[in-house]
Amino acid sequence: MGQVWCYIDGVKVRAKNLTKEQKIETLDALYTAAGSLNGRANMKMFLCDLLSESERVMLGRRIMIARKILAGDGYDQIQLDLKVGKTTVSKVHRWLSDQMPGYEQAIKGLEKELTKRKRKLAPIGTFTYLKKRYPLHFLLFPWPKD
Repeated sequence: MGQVWCYIDGVKVRAKNLTKEQKIETLDALYTAAGSLNGRANMKMFLCDLLSESERVMLGRRIMIARKILAGDGYDQIQLDLKVGKTTVSKVHRWLSDQMPGYEQAIKGLEKELTKRKRKLAPIGTFTYLKKRYPLHFLLFPWPKD
């Protein structure tokens, strides 16, 4: 793994050389900035400005790995599906096993959002959409059975 660098007052500093207070202050600024954002578009813009494309892809892949692990997929299947190494899968699995609630909360939120998106995909104007939109009408006047 490469060295982690941080900028303090415009000077590039290794993360491991920071004092505990500097680390806390730096991470607090990051978490507060990310937490203050509302909506997917704002978070996307923030992450695009903050991280390189490869860093964003790396984080996204870790979330996808965690999702597959929580779904019960095996290491070999995850490696084949996502084209990642065994060490990456085991590292994410270890984070999940170490009771890191952040990953699980993120995955639960992701699942909830994906479910919402699937529900919205029903094309407007279809019979299914009408049944969802006006369910009581179909109780009063059921569709004739064949």
